Amino acid sequence: MALICGVDEAGRGPVIGPMVIVGITIDEAKESKLQWIGVKDSKLLTPKRREILFEKILGIVKGYKIEIISPSQIDAALNDADMNLNWLEAVKTAGIINKLKPNKAYIDSPSNNLKDYKNYLKNRITNKKTELIVEHKADKNHPCVGAASIIAKVTRDKEIAKIKRATGQEIGSGYTSDPITVDFLKKNYDKYPDIMRKTWAPYRDIIKNKKQKKLGEF
Repeated sequence: MALICGVDEAGRGPVIGPMVIVGITIDEAKESKLQWIGVKDSKLLTPKRREILFEKILGIVKGYKIEIISPSQIDAALNDADMNLNWLEAVKTAGIINKLKPNKAYIDSPSNNLKDYKNYLKNRITNKKTELIVEHKADKNHPCVGAASIIAKVTRDKEIAKIKRATGQEIGSGYTSDPITVDFLKKNYDKYPDIMRKTWAPYRDIIKNKKQKKLGEF
């Protein structure tokens, strides 16, 4: 019986908080169980439904691996000439696959160039016999990837809740499309630097504006 793996991420784009990448494994013949309990792309589910499915998924899958990638790790990758966010995600994804050892892995690709992304992954997979299926919208097309997306999203939401408790403030979703996040960022950019992605344009713009304001005061 083939052991399949689904890999997906949550929190790729926000300026605050980590990115979470998750891989789950399940026997291929049992993947329909995930569909039966209502697994789908996490973005199509309410937070409450995701939390319910989180526990159910962990009770069904054969194995799983969660990678929480901090803002500082993301910044380091983006400041490295040989790295970018796609390659960082690929490196972490390959590590997950190497840990879980599936026969086949379905990956939701962050890159428009599926061929290059797949080759980059292949070069980092220990077992060269592992079949890699790299797709866009894999979380919608494959229940095993949908399950990974749910685990990733719930895990990231928990990380954001930790940040809220640590700061004692409402920080919003962490995305710059969220006015609450933008307001928090402007007021606290220098107070909680560890939770922010300093390579993100919104953060750099705030620093730039603050410097210009200071220069204007002289």
